[in-house]
Amino acid sequence: MVRGVGAEPRVEQITLPAPGPGEVRVAIRAAGICHSDLSMVNGTLTPPYPLVLGHEAAGIVVAAGDRVDRVRAGDHVVLNWAPPCRECWYCAHGEPWLCAATGAPAAPRGTALADGASLHVTLGLGALAEEVVVAENAVIPVPAELPCELTALLGCAVLTGFGAVRRTAGVAAGDAVAVIGLGGVGLATVAAARAAGAAPVIAVDRAENKRELAIAAGASDFLLSDDTLNRSVRTLTGGRGVDHAFECVGRAATIRVAWRATRRGGQVIVVGMGARDDMLELSALDIFHSARVLRSSVYGSSDPDRDLPELAGAALDGTLDLAPLITDRIVLDEAPAALRRMARGEGARSVVLF
Repeated sequence: MVRGVGAEPRVEQITLPAPGPGEVRVAIRAAGICHSDLSMVNGTLTPPYPLVLGHEAAGIVVAAGDRVDRVRAGDHVVLNWAPPCRECWYCAHGEPWLCAATGAPAAPRGTALADGASLHVTLGLGALAEEVVVAENAVIPVPAELPCELTALLGCAVLTGFGAVRRTAGVAAGDAVAVIGLGGVGLATVAAARAAGAAPVIAVDRAENKRELAIAAGASDFLLSDDTLNRSVRTLTGGRGVDHAFECVGRAATIRVAWRATRRGGQVIVVGMGARDDMLELSALDIFHSARVLRSSVYGSSDPDRDLPELAGAALDGTLDLAPLITDRIVLDEAPAALRRMARGEGARSVVLF
């Protein structure tokens, strides 16, 4: 939990209510540390505080309230931080990832700290905790045979990366792809591009220690983000640039890097979530002449109820290898150290095991 911008996250005791109608209580077995969690600690995002961190998690249902039909006690589930309402304009027009009901700050019913203070939870979940109580539509059943540490990744990093490649960009076999920023989401994007048959798949990061992770995830090439990057990308793509560049950092500077690495007529997909005051400037002539498309990919343009079971099946049968995405397996007390490693650009996913 974090009590304000820049405060050191710490483990605290929380009182949870019994699940009410339409709610389930889940014992968390594994939770990934996501860059969005870091953004809520360092002030890139400023949600209400005090705040329970975490939104990428998997566990086992321990109790279900009245009128719950989707799951029952004992079911293995992955948490969904953006459950669509299925009723708003966006949902009705086939864009559930833009659902008007998701993304609002959440103050869960009956949830309090030991001192009685109210609190908020990240993206409606607050999943860096031993247990959570969430709405029924925020859990998606998955096969019990799939290890929870892998299942947890499906809820954010994997769905976001694979969705960006498949749903947002529509990468086809033979397309040239660059992925800029090799955290958990970036490495999942690399794996998805490789699975789609992209060639080359160019992984880009500022840290040399990401090279082996990128190759293990499926990259054909690794490049450092420096002054020679543009020339190197064009050398690998017949002088043109890539067809699709995925920016997985969330900064104006790296969006410009992605823009310059993309061929005329190609597309730049912003996957990373940036700060409100980090402004991007592009030349009006460049926008016209390059004919590039700049767009974002919110939650991988995915429908979690449709796409998560498919990804879980692929992970279970071995066609989707998630193991390279995890570099650290930790306990909850080690989460602050994992956030500091992420801020330094070290490793991929740290997963808290309960």
